[in-house]
Amino acid sequence: MAVTPQTNTTLEAMADRMRACDDFVLCGHVNPDGDCLGSQLALMHALHAIGKRAACILVEPDSVDLGLRFLPGVSDMKAAADFDGPAATFVACDVPTTARLGAAADIQSRAQMRFTVDHHAADASMSECNYVDPDAPACGMIVWELAKLLAGDAVPAASAICCYTALMTDTGRFQYQNTTPAALCAATEMVEAGADPALVSSEVYQSRSFASLMLEKAMLENVTVAEDGLWAFSYLHKGDFDRLGAVKADAEPLVDIVRSLAGVRVACMLREQPDGVRGSLRAKGEEIDVSELARAIGGGGHRAAAGFTFEGALDEAIAALPAHLDALVAKAGLR
Repeated sequence: MAVTPQTNTTLEAMADRMRACDDFVLCGHVNPDGDCLGSQLALMHALHAIGKRAACILVEPDSVDLGLRFLPGVSDMKAAADFDGPAATFVACDVPTTARLGAAADIQSRAQMRFTVDHHAADASMSECNYVDPDAPACGMIVWELAKLLAGDAVPAASAICCYTALMTDTGRFQYQNTTPAALCAATEMVEAGADPALVSSEVYQSRSFASLMLEKAMLENVTVAEDGLWAFSYLHKGDFDRLGAVKADAEPLVDIVRSLAGVRVACMLREQPDGVRGSLRAKGEEIDVSELARAIGGGGHRAAAGFTFEGALDEAIAALPAHLDALVAKAGLR
């Protein structure tokens, strides 16, 4: 464990403070992934288990990926703009800054008490009570410990399912470098508490739309590989999504396909959006920290997985990317 300077509490103290609060609103970041959704839903169920009123909201409407719609409680989530319930206590899960809260930032600002639980370096001024551990493989793993402190032996199976989904997705199906012994021990606890690994894996990774398969075909036609094979990237035009009827969630798994190439140590996937180009980075091995590149382009993340938004045209991003990838592998001493 390596809590950041932004951390001003322990999980035990955070649990005590939550017991003294009520009317919770829990929210994750824009474009929520499995860790984001799983974390906030898991904590909501744990709060319900101790008799607290709690609701989860989404930054944007209709933003839940197809493979995550099975999560217990997800069907009851409202968009922040449509939420009109009590919000005395706000909990930000997997959200390092208010900018990532989007429309939910207004609800957060009106709360009487604010909590942040994250594994990214967070803005300390965002909440009164912050717990941030960048060594945690997933925010969901921190939430699991918090849920146990809140509910004890009464941690509901729904919390276990949601935390397992969070941990499984953020460790890349327990394949990334952040798959630590502690992560596997926590996963075992979650399974013992009611998570079904086969069900979660089937829902998350085997519920793809036909459009997503066709999008993968388009992506494969655009793959570029370095001469020495140390990096590879691909890209998708906005027109590919329009033509195939695909949504941005359909592109999420594609960077891991690029990463799976033998010899590749860094993979990148570029996706053209109306407001710029979204980039997803993945590393293979311990030497490379892709978050360095992401931060240089205005993004962030972790050593093995990071993302950024390039404020320019897709052609410009494609032209600039090879030099960045070359510099990254050279800095790691791989050339």
